[in-house]
Amino acid sequence: MNSPVLTCRSLAKTYGQGDLDVEVLTEIDLEIQPGEQVAIIGSSGAGKSTLLHLLAGLDTPTKGTVLLKNTALYDLSEAQRGKVRNEMIGFVYQFHHLLPEFTALENVMMPLLIRRITTDQAKEAASELLDKVGLAHRLEHKPGELSGGERQRAAIARALVIRPVVLLADEPTGNIDRKTAKTVQELMMKLNQEMKVSLVIATHDMHLASAMDRVLRLEDGILKENQEI
Repeated sequence: MNSPVLTCRSLAKTYGQGDLDVEVLTEIDLEIQPGEQVAIIGSSGAGKSTLLHLLAGLDTPTKGTVLLKNTALYDLSEAQRGKVRNEMIGFVYQFHHLLPEFTALENVMMPLLIRRITTDQAKEAASELLDKVGLAHRLEHKPGELSGGERQRAAIARALVIRPVVLLADEPTGNIDRKTAKTVQELMMKLNQEMKVSLVIATHDMHLASAMDRVLRLEDGILKENQEI
């Protein structure tokens, strides 16, 4: 049996709001296997984004552990966590977060340049990923010149250009129309198979969730297997 690529144990997050402490996540246990597709569903405000940010090392838990392979993310310094993210974790946001002054190609090259890979190597890898997501003809276009679906596909290419072990996606189809969402869904499933990258998606989209290997529901701070899809 393969070891999980991503594990969390007793993960909890509490936010302070004035004199109140608001517990968003409570004792979350989760294992993601190599190449697995997992959907996390739940109502708005249930903590899906918070959970993804904790799994990615983008936020700090109140308690608990996140292991990426054998690395405990929160035993690392912020700089060390950033390095691990850049090598092993892809993240796709609901809003693409592409840099508007750069072309699609330059945006996708960025994570590799941060890793100090040569410009030529970064350009080759970014071009290959943009071709995979159907944007070979859009390399020199800036985000403002791309449609919503094209921007999201470019964001997926940027997340995958580092060849991560896990791709975390926060409502990746939440800001695009149904037809485009279906295209983005098919693309992520295809890349999951081709690149053997584990896929964890927080979503309200039941069409997307039902296509995953496993569906988990986040409710009252607790994550459990969903029985309704």
